[in-house]
Amino acid sequence: MQNTNFKYPDTKAFNFVVERLQERGVTIDDLVNLTFKMQEEFIPKLTHEECREAVIDVMHKREFLNNAMVGLELDRLTEDNRVAEPLAAIIKNDAGVFGVDEALALQIAELYGTVGVTNFGYLDRVKSGIIKQFDTDSGHVNTFIDDLLGAIVAAACGKLAHQEA
Repeated sequence: MQNTNFKYPDTKAFNFVVERLQERGVTIDDLVNLTFKMQEEFIPKLTHEECREAVIDVMHKREFLNNAMVGLELDRLTEDNRVAEPLAAIIKNDAGVFGVDEALALQIAELYGTVGVTNFGYLDRVKSGIIKQFDTDSGHVNTFIDDLLGAIVAAACGKLAHQEA
C-alpha cells in the first residue's frame, strides 16, 4: 500500500494484515473511497485525507488486528485446503448460519459504538464497492474478508461521526 504520511508504529501485526490485504488486491484507497462515499452526505466538508486517517487509525487498533489476522488466515488456509472438515465446507460455502465471520467483523465495528454497528449492517446488506467484489468472487474463499472490509469502513465511518458530533 502507498505511503500514508502518518506516524504510526511499525508493528508485525499491522504489516501482516496490510500484506494479506495487498495479496488479495485491496488498497487503502479502496477503503478510503468507500468511507468517503458513506460519509460525504453527513459531513459536508469531509476530505479523502480525513477518511484515510480514520481508516488507518482503525487498522492500527489491537482489536482490529487480532480479528483481521484470524479471519484473513482462515480464508487463506481454507482456500489452500488446510482446514479440516466439516469446518472447511462451512467456510468455503459461507454458510448463512455460520455467523463467525460477522461476529469477528462486528467486534471491529463496535469500536465506535452504534454508529459503527449500524454502518456495518448497512454495508453487509448492500455489499458496496470493494466489498461487493469479494462477495461475488466465486474463485476464492472470501468468507471473512468481505465482512472484514465492511467492518473497517464501518468503524472508520463511526470514528468520523464521533469526531463530528
